[in-house]
Amino acid sequence: MKDILLFAGLLTAVSTPAAAQTWQPLFNGKDLTGWHTQPGGEWKVVEGTIVGTSKKSESRHGLLVSDEQYADFILRAKFRVTTGNSGLYFRSAETKTNVAIRGLQAEVDATEAVGGLYETAKRGWVRKPAPQLISRIVSHGDWVEMVVTAIGDDMTVSLNGVTVTELLGDSLCQKSGHIALQLHGGMDMHVEFKDIAILELPPERP
Repeated sequence: MKDILLFAGLLTAVSTPAAAQTWQPLFNGKDLTGWHTQPGGEWKVVEGTIVGTSKKSESRHGLLVSDEQYADFILRAKFRVTTGNSGLYFRSAETKTNVAIRGLQAEVDATEAVGGLYETAKRGWVRKPAPQLISRIVSHGDWVEMVVTAIGDDMTVSLNGVTVTELLGDSLCQKSGHIALQLHGGMDMHVEFKDIAILELPPERP
């Protein structure tokens, strides 16, 4: 029943005139304006795509971090993983540590855990998707469309139009923060992102 109410509330938020109804691109397709990096690996733009690479000898988690912070929103992006373990952070905080960040990430990799929710520097894995669902909707090595919805204490992750992970009523989550793309330390990495955009939503009413 709660899932139905959450879905209905999301539809209301998006359709209400008071809601932010304009999708804002977070990547202009040309350069990394609006983003900054945390050391580790390399981020560059190649033919309209953000390409992140890192070597196994690099122990740090290289990050591409949005300059702005966001609270309630729908975030969409496309990714393609060639090698390694990446992630799409949201409502995250930068830290002066080897991983340089704290908060939730939607898993970006070529395993059955893709689309799960992992909280770096706090709880670790909080939700994983059903492996049989991932195998049905994701073809590893191809472009995958991810949509992350964060409204108050409720978060969902969808891949290729199918909801794969839900974290509802989570009072421990951060309520606002940066968007960030990850290069996992200690492994060879090659990951690509494009078509990143956000629809900001009005804060939940008490």
